[in-house]
Amino acid sequence: MAFKELPLGEVSLNPFTKLDKEWGLVAAGNADASNAMTVSWGGMGTIWNKPVVTIYIRPQRYTKQFVDANDRFTLSFFDSQYKQALSVLGTKSGRDGDKIAEVGFSPVQLDGTTTYEQADLVFVCRKLYADTIKPECFVDASVDERNYPQRDHHTLYIAEVEHVYQRI
Repeated sequence: MAFKELPLGEVSLNPFTKLDKEWGLVAAGNADASNAMTVSWGGMGTIWNKPVVTIYIRPQRYTKQFVDANDRFTLSFFDSQYKQALSVLGTKSGRDGDKIAEVGFSPVQLDGTTTYEQADLVFVCRKLYADTIKPECFVDASVDERNYPQRDHHTLYIAEVEHVYQRI
């Protein structure tokens, strides 16, 4: 399967449904070693005069070490037929086995980072900023209590969207 680059201005999606309802897949690494995880929390927009995505990864997730070790990651979106595969990729750890092979995804390299040939839309992102969510910064403490009972606060990543690819 091949991808063609899309001008950023031609990308049309609803980030609220794309992330929350359809889910995305964050992947990082290279042809030698990579991992991926499903995400439903994130954002898309503009900051520092750059088009960006924002993703959140809990400290215990195996994919986090790949995102931390590399300058780039992908945020990929898939057709609804892959929803079950995304569920597996979001609930199983790559530490425990080859979950990518289990769901039948085929890794491909785009701009020096990993995505999967089954993806319909791929954002190649370059990290700009990372920080751990701080409990003391919550204005509404109930959000912290509800989402972080184990105190495993996400790392927030803001990344510039360098390229967007569509499967052809």
